[in-house]
Amino acid sequence: MSELTFSKRGQDLIKMYETMATKGYERNDQQHVAIAFSDFELRAYREQLITTFINHSISTILDYGCGGSDWEASGFDEASNQSAVCYFKLQNAYRYEPARSLDERQAVDCVVSFDVLEHIFISDIPAVLRDMFSYASKLIILNIACYPAAAKLPNGENAHITVRPPAWWKGMIDNISAEFPTITVCLICSTGWRKSSAFPEWSGNEWQKSNTFVVDN
Repeated sequence: MSELTFSKRGQDLIKMYETMATKGYERNDQQHVAIAFSDFELRAYREQLITTFINHSISTILDYGCGGSDWEASGFDEASNQSAVCYFKLQNAYRYEPARSLDERQAVDCVVSFDVLEHIFISDIPAVLRDMFSYASKLIILNIACYPAAAKLPNGENAHITVRPPAWWKGMIDNISAEFPTITVCLICSTGWRKSSAFPEWSGNEWQKSNTFVVDN
């Protein structure tokens, strides 16, 4: 596994997120949110992801930057009242959230990370991505917001500190995925609240199997 070390700026940022997780945060519209990072962001994509999990025979996952997401709690799926573990027919779900001193990182079939990377200091993004990839054996699913957040950091800056267009993220992740060619990547980029689109799945191995040197995905 890779050894993740945040830069000094990244460490300072995590301290801010720790404050937000315990004390809440202010929004751009002057409202105060008392319970921070409590939404299960992956829930909105559950119907799309259940097919992806089945197609890749996923039984264990690591939720990287999970916030307050609880994979064992009932009600993940409103219709069935199932937990996320039951809904996706998983054996185990593990979580990692440095802002809450929660670290269950370990080897799994799939790493998922929703609404996380845009919160990472730009210099730390390659190291964080390598850390994510190092725990996956089959699949990595990333959802990245490409627009400013409503939330503000304690210092007044926008909580989405690294806002870049989808193509920028695709290029960044292409570079890292080349180092982990056996891992399939599913990248979903959001350009607004619940406005998202997914790139076609890819892996470094698929690039090598191509009959052409031009790779479009």
